[in-house]
Amino acid sequence: MDSIFDAINVRDLLSAHDLSDPTTPLSAPDLRLLIQRLESHSLQIRSKVQSYILSHRDNFESLFSVANDAVSQSQLLSDDLAGVLKLISDQMIDAEVREVVAEIREKREELRVKRELLGLVRTILAANEMLESVREALRNGRFGFAAEGLKELKVALRVSGNVGNGNGGVEDGEPLVYGFLRKEWFQCFDEIQEVLLKLMEKSVRFDEDLNQVEVRYHLQVENLTGVQLQTVLEAMDHEDVAGELLYSGILLFIKFIYRSICFQNDSWIRCFGRSTWPRIAELIISSFLSKVVPTDASKLPDFQKIVKCTIEFESALKDLKFISASDDNDSRLSKFADDVEVHFAHKKKTEIMSKARNLLLECDFSIPQEYTRKGSIGKNDGASMQSSSHVVDLLFLSERCLVSKAAKQLMELVHQTLQDVCLSSTRVALEFYRAARDAILLYEVVVPVKLERQLDGINQVAVLMHNDCLYLSQEILGLAFEYRTDFPSSLKEHAVFVDLAPRFQLLAEGILQRQVHRVIYNLKEAIDGADGFQNTHQMKEFESAKFSIEQVVFILEKVRIIWEPLLLPSTYRKSMSTVIESVFSRIARDILLLDDMAADETLQLQRLIHLMLENLSPLFNSLAAMDQKSHEFSGESLDNLIPSLSKIRKLSELLDMPLKSITASWENKELISCGFTITEVEDFIKAIFTDSPLRRDCLWKIHNANF
Repeated sequence: MDSIFDAINVRDLLSAHDLSDPTTPLSAPDLRLLIQRLESHSLQIRSKVQSYILSHRDNFESLFSVANDAVSQSQLLSDDLAGVLKLISDQMIDAEVREVVAEIREKREELRVKRELLGLVRTILAANEMLESVREALRNGRFGFAAEGLKELKVALRVSGNVGNGNGGVEDGEPLVYGFLRKEWFQCFDEIQEVLLKLMEKSVRFDEDLNQVEVRYHLQVENLTGVQLQTVLEAMDHEDVAGELLYSGILLFIKFIYRSICFQNDSWIRCFGRSTWPRIAELIISSFLSKVVPTDASKLPDFQKIVKCTIEFESALKDLKFISASDDNDSRLSKFADDVEVHFAHKKKTEIMSKARNLLLECDFSIPQEYTRKGSIGKNDGASMQSSSHVVDLLFLSERCLVSKAAKQLMELVHQTLQDVCLSSTRVALEFYRAARDAILLYEVVVPVKLERQLDGINQVAVLMHNDCLYLSQEILGLAFEYRTDFPSSLKEHAVFVDLAPRFQLLAEGILQRQVHRVIYNLKEAIDGADGFQNTHQMKEFESAKFSIEQVVFILEKVRIIWEPLLLPSTYRKSMSTVIESVFSRIARDILLLDDMAADETLQLQRLIHLMLENLSPLFNSLAAMDQKSHEFSGESLDNLIPSLSKIRKLSELLDMPLKSITASWENKELISCGFTITEVEDFIKAIFTDSPLRRDCLWKIHNANF
C-alpha cells in the first residue's frame, strides 16, 4: 500500500522523446496526453485500493465495529453527564456544598478558639490552685514547698525581675487575669518573706547575762511551732534572684545584726563591716553581678536597673555605718556596676576574637569543585559566578573573585561588630571598634602560619589566600565610608581603617610574587637541562633540548590551570606574561650566545622554537580571548604584554634567513622593534655565516646604519 501513495512526478508520465527540453513549459498536446495518463494511473490506484480492502475485509469490519462501540459508549457518557449537570443546575447543589463547607470551617474555627480558651482557663485555674497551695503551705509551716511553688509560678506567670515592688502589670496582648495572678504572686511572696524574717529574728539572740550569741534551731512564731532553722534557710534560697531581693535580704540581715547584736552601736557595726564587707562584696560580684553582665547591646538598659539598685544598696549600708562613706574601696559594687559597659564590651570583644580565631583555624581553604578550569571566575561567565556564596565583589576594582569561607565570614563578623558600634555608647563603641580591627589583623597572624607549607608551593590555596588579602584590603577601604558617619561623635576622630588596607595589599602582592618567583625558578631549572641549546644537530643533545621545552610547556600549562580560574583577569594576564617573558627572554639569550652554528643546527633550533610556540598556542589564545573581554587591556596585543614573544618568533625566522635579508631587517628597524641589539645581531651573523667579503660588508652596514 505504501507504494500507492508515493509522490508522483508528472513528467515521469511522459516519455523522454515527448520532452524536447525538461526545462521548457508543456504544450497543449502534451497536457492532453498527460491528463489521459493521469486518469489511467488513477484507475490503477483505485483497483489496487479495492483489491487491498477486499483482501483485508475482516480487519476493516472489526475496526469499524470497535469504532461504532466507542461512539455508542461516548454517547451514553454524554447523556449521563448531561443528566448530572441538569441535576446540579436544577437543585443548586454547588451552592449548598459551598454553604456546608463554609459552615464546617466556621465550626472548626469556633472549636479551635474554644479549645484555646479552655486551655487558658485550665492554666489560670492551675496557677490559682498553686497560689492557694502556697498559702496553705505557708499556714502549715511547709516553707520549702511554698518557696518552690513561688519559683515555679514566677516562670509560668512571667514575673519580671522587680520582685518585691508588688506591681503586677499586664503585657500587651495577654489576658487581664494574668495581671491579677501576678499581684497574688507578689502578695504571697511578701507574706512568706515576712514570716521568714520573723523566724530569723527569733533564731539569733544576744544573751546579755551570759554575754554570748544564742542560735536556736527550733523556732516558733505565732501559731507555728517546731520550725527547723535549716528549713527556713532553705526556703530563703531562691534561684536567679533579682537584684532588689538580693540586696533587700542582705540589708535586712545587716539591720538585724546592727539592732540585735551590735545594739545600734556605730563603732561595733563598723568593725563588723570592715571584717566582713570585702568578702560579701566579692561574693556578690562573682555570684550575681558578673553573671548578669549583658551579652547583647539591647539588654544594657535592663542592667541599668541593677546599677540603680546597687547604688541604693551601698547608700543604705553607709547610712548604717556598715561601710565607710569616705573610703572608695568600700564602694566596690557600685564601681563594678558603673563599669558594666566596659565589662560588657570586654566580654563581647573576647567573644568576637574567639569567633574570629575559630573560623580562621577551622577553615580548610579548599577550592569548590565547580571552580576548576572550566568554571573560571576570571571569565565572568555569570551563571557560575552567582552559584557560590564565596564569590565577592571587589569594591574599588569593579571585578569579582573567589575567596575563602574564612575571609567571607570574617568580614561578616566585622560588619556586624561595626553595626553595634553605631548603636552603642562611647565606651562600648570604642571596645567594639578595637575588636573589629583586631579581628581583621587576626587573619594576618593566623592564616600565613597555618598555610605556610602551601605558600611555599604552586597551588590554588596560595592563590585563594592572595584573593582573601585583596578582598580584605578592598573591604577595609570601604569601612570608613560605610560606618563612620554613624559612629559616636567622640569616636569619629579616632576611628580609622585605611592604615590596615596597605598591609593586606602588600601581603597579597607578596603571596603573588612568591608564586611568580617559584614558577620562574622551576622554568629556569627546566631550561637549564637544555645546556644552552648547544649542538642540537646531534640527536642526544636535540632530545635533551626537546625534553626541556616539553617541561617548560608542561609547567606553564599547569600554572595556567591553577591561576586562570581564580586570579582576576588583569592579575592573571600580568603574572602569566611575566612568567612567559622570563622563558622566552632566557631561550632567546641562550640561542644568541651560541658562537658557532652548523646549518643542521639552525634548522633544529628553529624546529624547537616552532614546537614550543605551537604547544603554547592554547595559552596565547586564552590570553588573547581575555584581552577581548577586558576593557582595561582592550587593544593591547600579546607582543606588548610579552616583549620577547616577537623576538623569539623573529629569531626563528633569522635561523633560516639569508644574510642580506638579515641586514635589510636591521636597516628597516624591524629587528630593533623586536628587541634585538646591534651586538646580538652581529654575533648571530658571525655564529651562522663564515667569514667572507659579503659578511664583512653586511656587518659594516649594520654597524654604520644611521638611526
